[in-house]
Amino acid sequence: MRLKVTCEDRLGMTRELLDILVEHQIDLRGIEIDTSGIIYLNFPTLDFTSLQHLMPAIRRIPGVFDVKTIPCMPSEQEHNAITALLRVLPDAVVAVDGSGRITLANDAACALLGQPQAELRQQPLGPRLKGVHVSRWLEQDAPGPLSEKVMLEGEPYLADFLPIWVDEESGGPSLAGAVVVLRSAWRIGQHFKAMRHRESAHFDGFIAQSPAMSELLREARRLAALDAPLLIQGETGTGKEQLARACHHASLRGEGPFILLNCAAIPDEAAENELFGYAPGAFGNNAQGKRGVLEQANGGTLLLDEIGEMSAWLQLKLLRVLQDGVFRRLGDEQEVKVDIRVICTSQQDLAGLVQDGRFRRDLFYRLNVLNLRVPPLRQRQKDIVPLAQHLCTRFAAELERPRPRLAPALADYLQHYPWPGNVRQLGNSLYRAISLLEGDELGPGDLSLPEQEPLPGLDSLCDGSLEEAVKGFERRLLERLYPEYPSTRQLARRLGISHTAIANKLKDYGIGRHGQERS
Repeated sequence: MRLKVTCEDRLGMTRELLDILVEHQIDLRGIEIDTSGIIYLNFPTLDFTSLQHLMPAIRRIPGVFDVKTIPCMPSEQEHNAITALLRVLPDAVVAVDGSGRITLANDAACALLGQPQAELRQQPLGPRLKGVHVSRWLEQDAPGPLSEKVMLEGEPYLADFLPIWVDEESGGPSLAGAVVVLRSAWRIGQHFKAMRHRESAHFDGFIAQSPAMSELLREARRLAALDAPLLIQGETGTGKEQLARACHHASLRGEGPFILLNCAAIPDEAAENELFGYAPGAFGNNAQGKRGVLEQANGGTLLLDEIGEMSAWLQLKLLRVLQDGVFRRLGDEQEVKVDIRVICTSQQDLAGLVQDGRFRRDLFYRLNVLNLRVPPLRQRQKDIVPLAQHLCTRFAAELERPRPRLAPALADYLQHYPWPGNVRQLGNSLYRAISLLEGDELGPGDLSLPEQEPLPGLDSLCDGSLEEAVKGFERRLLERLYPEYPSTRQLARRLGISHTAIANKLKDYGIGRHGQERS
């Protein structure tokens, strides 16, 4: 039974209350005093007659204003609320004392640590967590809040260490222990995914009225929130780098650096310096040293553009970084640890390069965890005219000219042109046309696009037998498509047959390197 006694705050009030309890032979279990003038009493339940005698006796004490029964003491109410809160929390919460031994664990923590709370009490928490020294942190003069990545049962967690301070009688704070909150990497990803669910501004720069592009952006929004390596493939000029930037800014690393290394534009002898950097004094009298792009991208994203052009030796060096997250600068003995997300782009079919022995298989599987394929412009016909209008608006503003109208004939021309250079070719041709335009309307003749060689007509194939005509058409078709799809897998996917059949046909007709191998 609990009583709440509202009274004035005077010396001796508590003693008089206790005397009445003794007089009625009541065993007091607990007492709590609020300085605002409330005293709470906890004792065994009384029968109705005994309570009828006790309540008036308390009310007769000078300075008592009211007495009534209550369901629980303030400390019990607080304890029940905290217990209920800890029980429903999905994250593991553990309290430790000043020596790092467990004093409390919620249900999620008990499930994670694999023992009930009664068995966990007084066990040291530190040995269970790999990556942080709990006792050493507690032994500091004034340990502050700490967030560290730890490994628990082989799984990664983010651990928040929050010190518990209590005031001593002298007025100074004293460390009583700490609360440790463990969040799994998966739950952090789920939280971030929920937070980013409606945040699509990073992808608003893409025109996506075609089904192919709409599907790509739908997948990109989902994959952007993840932290695994991402491989973006597509033909030249399709916007792979723009998509990579959007994925970075929409990710948990969006506030971190975004560093690009063009693997096709840098010679092998300079690539290692650019990727790993070098220590002070490694080259002549250079006393400063240099941070490579891996170190510059720490906490953010590293974009390896045209990864298929990277040399086999550098592929091996990169593989270790992806495996362990560590590397050495040139001329340095110390290892550098980095936390980065790697995004790679390639206009080549990496799977085909692996099959041909031109790209490391183990590195391919490290990079190809998540993947996106950007469709070529010719597969986005519904996007071509809106994209052209968007580019015309932008270029006209840059050139400080009125935005030109698109002639009706131009729209049809744009949609039927094959665009081997994709969006980049469309943008370049429109920029040039607007720069030279003298009127206010753009027509097909203003773009000055190179004529595409038509497929052979029927008349040119009529000589000879049906088999020879079919082979002639097949050869010319493959000659036309091979420059756009320079691997057997890409070309096979385009024509809907097996890559083995394509390889044999290319060899028979002497097309590309397959033909060179035959000769």
